[in-house]
This record gives sequence, structure tokens and C-alpha cells, in this order.
Amino acid sequence: MAETASFPDPELVTALRALSNPVRLQLLRWLREPERHFPMEQAIADPAEVGVCVSHLQAKAGLAQSTVSSYLAELQRAGLVRATRVGKWTHYKRDEERIARLVAELGQSL
Repeated sequence: MAETASFPDPELVTALRALSNPVRLQLLRWLREPERHFPMEQAIADPAEVGVCVSHLQAKAGLAQSTVSSYLAELQRAGLVRATRVGKWTHYKRDEERIARLVAELGQSL
């Protein structure tokens, strides 16, 4: 008797697609420890609370602001980061609960 094919969760596929880009993966790694990777004295808001400003991520990555914003938007659509506006600046922070669920789901799926 043939097993019916089970399709992966579309949210899992979206997250894995977002993580398949090395720069997006690096951005997520930097956001894991913002105090280690970004100058805290230049922060306009608490990175632990609201995240890291796009301009700081852009400077560290050495890429155009539009490219970094596009990468972060992809991570946000995948539910891996959350965006918060502080004045005219957008800050990004990892969604640790979503990442933990993704890791658990991946462990069960593979």
C-alpha cells in the first residue's frame, strides 16, 4: 500500500526559503546578539526591546539600504523578525517564539 504524500507546512517552506539566502541568515544571526554586533551608544532605542535600526544593519552588511530592507521584509513575511517604528526609523528584532516553533517543526518533519 502506497503512503499518501504529506506536503510540508507552507509557513515552514516560507521560513526555509527566507533562510536560504546567506545574507538574510547573517542578519538573523546578528540580531540574535545585538549588543555584541552593534554599537549600543548609537542606538536610539533599546535593542533588546525594539530591535536594531535598519541603518545599523545596513552599515554592518555593507549593502544598499533598499537591499537590506528587502531582506528584512522577507524575514518578516516568514515570521522570523518583527518590525517596530521608532520615529522615522524601523527597528527589527528576532521573533524567538516563532524561531523556536520552526526549529521544533523542522525536527519533527525531517
